[in-house]
Amino acid sequence: MATNGTGANRFLIWGGKGWVAGHLETILKSQGKQVFTTTVRMEDRESVKAELDKIKPTHVLNCAGCTGRPNVDWCEDHKEETIRSNVIGTLNLTDCCYLAGIHCTVFATGCIYHYDNAHPIGGPGFKETDPSNFTGSFYSETKGHVEEVIRNYTNCLVLRLRMPVSDDLHPRNFVTKISKYERVVDIPNSNTILTDLLPASILMAEHSDTGVYNFTNPGAISHNEVLTLFKEIIRPDFTWKNFTVEEQAKVIKAGRSNCLLDTTKLEKKLKEYSCSVPEIHESYRRCFERMKAAGVK
Repeated sequence: MATNGTGANRFLIWGGKGWVAGHLETILKSQGKQVFTTTVRMEDRESVKAELDKIKPTHVLNCAGCTGRPNVDWCEDHKEETIRSNVIGTLNLTDCCYLAGIHCTVFATGCIYHYDNAHPIGGPGFKETDPSNFTGSFYSETKGHVEEVIRNYTNCLVLRLRMPVSDDLHPRNFVTKISKYERVVDIPNSNTILTDLLPASILMAEHSDTGVYNFTNPGAISHNEVLTLFKEIIRPDFTWKNFTVEEQAKVIKAGRSNCLLDTTKLEKKLKEYSCSVPEIHESYRRCFERMKAAGVK
């Protein structure tokens, strides 16, 4: 599908039926940009090349990939499928874009780190140059390996999202997920508020930025802080229970990443475009206020 727009840029969103892809398409349409979407499998090289040749995009936004349903535990039992999509597919699409002279933005993950002695809770965040240190889930393991490779492509912008949040209670929204859990851990984490960050991704793509960026709001927020704001603004009668990481491990197949990402590099880059991203606590409050105004309960 396509939208007529002005300007020379032509955006092709890969994984076109996905959650983040839908948000990007809406933003691009509102900006009057030419935008196309596709569901062609990334690992199918001939089909990828044919799609690129047909659409002739200037920018590919890669939102495709395998996260598992309902969560990353799925990847533990479907390793070949996960590799085919997250490793072979991502590399193939990036390579085909490179050969065709197309800028490729990969919406990746920051769930490749875990708090350690050098990066304790409350301490410094992980920078883009820090090697991944979390292999507790097969999903994260594949993502960490792929990033090491695709960061060498000179046409590629890698944006590390974490626990993404939308202005509604979509099933993929991190808030929706934790609000439905019987119990949650209470650990501070970096989060990505899509309303704040997705417009910035388009801006960076249009400026042909490349390399790896931690793509989250500045700061870290705990699950309890998120749910407290949710209760205060959206659902006054909401209640929840906590449990420890050790207790959580007994009911999930794969470990979960908990970390703070350093956003200094992103903030510096966006400042070049007179753009800024609000701190995570403030951003969540604004997000829930927008939800409330829209009638979300």
